[in-house]
Amino acid sequence: MGGNVVYDNRGQWREDRGQTRGTKGGVVVNLREKREELEELLVCEFGVRASQSRGRLTPEEPDGIRTCFQRDIDRITHSKAFRRLKHKTQVFLQPEGDHYRTRLTHTLEVSRLARTVARAKMLNEDLAEAISLGHDLGHTPFGHAGERAINQLSSFGFRHYEQSLRVVDRIEKGGRGLNLSYETRLGIAAHTVGTPDDTLEAVAVRLCDRIAYINHDVDDAVRAGIITQDALPEIVRTQIGVSHSSRINAIIADLVENSGEGELKLSPEMSRAAEVFHSFLYDAVYRNPKAKSEESKVLGVLGGLWEHYMKQPEKLPEDFRAIEQTDGLERAVCDYVSGMTDDYAIFKYREIYIPASWNVR
Repeated sequence: MGGNVVYDNRGQWREDRGQTRGTKGGVVVNLREKREELEELLVCEFGVRASQSRGRLTPEEPDGIRTCFQRDIDRITHSKAFRRLKHKTQVFLQPEGDHYRTRLTHTLEVSRLARTVARAKMLNEDLAEAISLGHDLGHTPFGHAGERAINQLSSFGFRHYEQSLRVVDRIEKGGRGLNLSYETRLGIAAHTVGTPDDTLEAVAVRLCDRIAYINHDVDDAVRAGIITQDALPEIVRTQIGVSHSSRINAIIADLVENSGEGELKLSPEMSRAAEVFHSFLYDAVYRNPKAKSEESKVLGVLGGLWEHYMKQPEKLPEDFRAIEQTDGLERAVCDYVSGMTDDYAIFKYREIYIPASWNVR
């Protein structure tokens, strides 16, 4: 992309058509540099300014319009892995209805919450958004049931946050990766467990990830008839709220109000209520036999695919054959199977193991 525009001596801009200097005091201004200058005012001392990024694994010339974190946002949203999130389970496998969350809608909700927190605390909104959009790219088909299955199948284990980093570093763009900024990569890898090098933007995403899923998972569980709003613990209903919007607003407002001086945190009262909320979800939803009745089949589907490609690596797509050559067969099979959507995994399983109907004419 280009990015040079001309600002006249009244601060108005016009297109740079080659006559950029010597016209009524006009000067060439690089829009990225202009944004980086604004970040000196918009991003506090505890946030990460784009001009201070530790760079990319492979150095690149800066863009004329976008900061490094804005480029990361664009690279993630244009990636194949991001598009596949719309067909990956959040909590409920194959739900009947259009309004249940998918991994993509969850990602978008996290992004909005994280930007709100970043803006309120004068952190870098673009970095928070980039981390949010990339944090679940490594999730398996069939949600956490798929993650547990692949962790069991793999000799080296499987954690979706590590796979998310692998997606952006190694798998996307035919094995070239997206070459994201260090801070975006760090936030993606640490969105579940954190690291000593955490940025506050990464902490914001980690907190907002949990805030998003405990609230929208209750919303989906009520929609599915798994629980009722009245089943929520009293401390949740009184301290946090009884509707989805009121709960989100209460927790985010508490987080913003109680954070400062380089720290993001909830008040002790809200923190206790959120922990009760989280524990309730595990007992009432995540381990609910009705909600999880189909999960026992996940290991069979993914295990069947795993075995097929381990025995017949020539059936892997070309991109993953290349990974086999450098990283080994098991790694290539893990990358391919874990990247599938729910529907595609079922389609491939049927294609491989279920006899096709035979029409006699």
